[in-house]
Amino acid sequence: MAGLYFEEFHEGQVFEHELRKTLTESDNMLFSTMTLNPQPLHIDRHFSQQTDWGQPLMNSVLTLGLVIGVSVGDTTLGTTIDNLGMKDTQFPHPVFQGDTIRATTEVVGVRASRSKPDRGIIDFLHKGYNQDDVLVCQCHRQAMMRRRPQGAD
Repeated sequence: MAGLYFEEFHEGQVFEHELRKTLTESDNMLFSTMTLNPQPLHIDRHFSQQTDWGQPLMNSVLTLGLVIGVSVGDTTLGTTIDNLGMKDTQFPHPVFQGDTIRATTEVVGVRASRSKPDRGIIDFLHKGYNQDDVLVCQCHRQAMMRRRPQGAD
């Protein structure tokens, strides 16, 4: 598995994810229409020119999904049992067409399951930054992770 097992995480561990993505108008339109979000702030350039931003904003749920998604290969690919929740999600700066997003993940909590000995719970703090290193997204996520199988190296 590319993902890490519960025992391989420790509090304070930080991952600087190498994957990055430049968001496009097409990404925003596709995501917004796939999720049935008709918000003109995302999909109507002329409407958006009348706003404080003067241009369409990337859908914030797309930004959140991207920030968490780029973390998977380094942290949880194939070793996650379940996402338990997300909280304290913030978008302190807008994301626009053409912005390139990179992400970091910090392990902020580690605890063994009290009821199931084959798993544990990891608390992640995901952060997304644009090409100017401005924080654009952050989210605390809790995931249930597999423990290393008995006898596995």
